[in-house]
Amino acid sequence: MAGGADGRAVRAVQKVSSTRAFAKLAPHVVPVLDRTVHRLTRGRVLPSARMLPGLVLTVPGARTGRPRVTPLACMPEGEAESTWILVGSNFGRTGHPAWTANLLARPDEAVISWRGRSIPVRARLLEGAEREEVWRVALTFWPPYAAYQARVERQIRLFRLERR
Repeated sequence: MAGGADGRAVRAVQKVSSTRAFAKLAPHVVPVLDRTVHRLTRGRVLPSARMLPGLVLTVPGARTGRPRVTPLACMPEGEAESTWILVGSNFGRTGHPAWTANLLARPDEAVISWRGRSIPVRARLLEGAEREEVWRVALTFWPPYAAYQARVERQIRLFRLERR
């Protein structure tokens, strides 16, 4: 994270995003704003990606099979832009986010919009030691994930997306 004014701004956003009030409000505002701006700019702009890297996940619904479009923060891995980590934090609310069930049901049918490009991906739920290693990286990447996990009894799901 950057130092100076940028670092202070990031820490302030992290502090706010760790609160229960943010968890109640953000799911109703952030995705709607992201989807709208992303659509209007033909995939070039994702407002929430100003703070964290972000992508838009499209995956068929687990039950309906209809495309479900969800803007999400992500952790890109490596320089090649070929893998991304998704954290199913649901802003620290109870219950897994619906997009995680969709990825579990249809891991080979997901597509992401990343920096204006459409990329077919394969999703894999991380478990065991691999999950623990990625979780440690995620907590360094975005410390509020620890507050989200502390508020819920479920284990937050982590997925690795890889280009198909």
